[in-house]
Amino acid sequence: RLMILCHLADGEKSVGELVDLLNMPQSSLSQHLARMRAENLVETRRESQAVYYRLENDSVRKLIVALYDIYCH
Repeated sequence: RLMILCHLADGEKSVGELVDLLNMPQSSLSQHLARMRAENLVETRRESQAVYYRLENDSVRKLIVALYDIYCH
């Protein structure tokens, strides 16, 4: 889930973009995203058939960037 949030810290992404970036099955990714949406970490918007995810607010983004710097570098 941290890697999903790290990618979203760079900006809004579609589910398809996240699948490609994370090399993860769409069904697994969708389950993680649904959980994060329920926890108010991410929000969505729909454009035609595509669903786009972004971080809920700037405070979440700052936290994710800090975690990324600590654990992903």
